[in-house]
Amino acid sequence: MALKNVNEDETFSDHVSISIPDHLFTERRRRKVEAEAVVRPSLNYWQDAWRRLRKNKLAMTGLVLLIILVVLAIFAPIFSSHSPTKQVLTDQNLPPSKTYWFGTDALGRDLFARSWYGARISLFVGFIAAFIDLFIGVIYGGISGYKGGKVDNVMMRMVEILYGLPYLLMVILLMVVMGPGLSTIIVALTATGWVGMARIVRGQVLQIKNYEFVLASQTFGTRTRRIIRKNLLPNTMGTIIVQMTLTIPSAIFSEAFLSFLGLGVQPPYASLGLMTNDGLSAILTGYWWTLFFPAFIISLTMYAFNVLGDGLQDALDPKLRR
Repeated sequence: MALKNVNEDETFSDHVSISIPDHLFTERRRRKVEAEAVVRPSLNYWQDAWRRLRKNKLAMTGLVLLIILVVLAIFAPIFSSHSPTKQVLTDQNLPPSKTYWFGTDALGRDLFARSWYGARISLFVGFIAAFIDLFIGVIYGGISGYKGGKVDNVMMRMVEILYGLPYLLMVILLMVVMGPGLSTIIVALTATGWVGMARIVRGQVLQIKNYEFVLASQTFGTRTRRIIRKNLLPNTMGTIIVQMTLTIPSAIFSEAFLSFLGLGVQPPYASLGLMTNDGLSAILTGYWWTLFFPAFIISLTMYAFNVLGDGLQDALDPKLRR
């Protein structure tokens, strides 16, 4: 049989066709992906949590909204041309316009400046109450969970007593003793607010203290304070951060509720709850903007914290780490 000569310009691939089975192609692609995963730089716990949080569009929306609300609450009253407490009786109940972006109330006060000044107070109360709850609850719950036994029983019985006290009754008693005001609200919110944080931290510590690295630290004679600070608390930070994102909006809503009842911030100072109370009676006469804007800011703040808290809960869950 005669062989056909191949021209110099022709290549071997012009006469031979190689077909790769689909299963071999899939296997080759899988190996390539695994190789890329090996050479990819490893991420620590917090970097991986931030990566997963960025993929959560709803949580990032909440984070962006929260940043915008904080910036407006800090700077909007400063750069506003109107005072949040100045009364202009000739400008009573004006609708939103170029002069008054949110309109005015029954005393002629600018609702834009008052709304963001009230948001500043609400955010301040929420963050301060959350950090006090964090400080007391983490220490109390950490010690109770780590010590266990009789110490844990006694400390938890005290927590249950405080947890059973009527919240509104405590607020009224504090108002009688201290008088209404911002400091009274903070004391009332933190008097029993740290109880929930303490119970959550205690439960986490009870679980983590039986892990091998904690038992190894105890074997080497490490002090209790160092074990709690170095081994236990860092492994509960995910739960603590999520709990804080739920504590802050709860404190903000409680402040607005107390101000709505007249037990919080007193006139002429602004508060979202106090403005909502004023707008509730004004809306019956057709002045809808007096209620809409403070209620909208409260709702937006609650929404931002809640979706961010849900996103953080998913991002900080070690079981979902890949």
